Amino acid sequence: MEGLMGLLKVRVVRGINLACRDTTSSDPYVVLRMDKQKLKTSVKWKDVNPVWQEDLTLSISNPLSTVKLEVYDKDRFSRDDSMGHAEFDVAPFVEAVKMDLAGLPNGLVVRTLHPCRQNCLADESNITWKDGHIIQDMILRLKNVETGEIELQLQWVSIPGVEFK
Repeated sequence: MEGLMGLLKVRVVRGINLACRDTTSSDPYVVLRMDKQKLKTSVKWKDVNPVWQEDLTLSISNPLSTVKLEVYDKDRFSRDDSMGHAEFDVAPFVEAVKMDLAGLPNGLVVRTLHPCRQNCLADESNITWKDGHIIQDMILRLKNVETGEIELQLQWVSIPGVEFK
């Protein structure tokens, strides 16, 4: 792919206090979209606090891209119900990836992002140098829904022969 910088592995860790869309529960799954890419997790039946621990990998060509996350309730006989959405910019993470961090202490916090009106963060999000990788843990507060958060972990996957600065 021309202009490919690397891969962004997004681990969808879990949902927290998601909205009920069926009688007493929901059957949630997560959809990630970025540019023309669309990926989704498996459905977790009857669970408003689902644990996915699923890795979805996006190709990064534009460091200014935004990842859009949507949560849906799977319905068997009708259109799936929305359970909220959130988004995050990949730029701060890509900036950290560009830094030469080799030789620095394991667990070093490279940057901390704070919740604000311009993002969906529910809490501070640290970009960390860990075991030779750049990692970012984040919890996103879902919009347009009465309740719910999604916990993610980002990790950069370099492509052999592709270098960017």
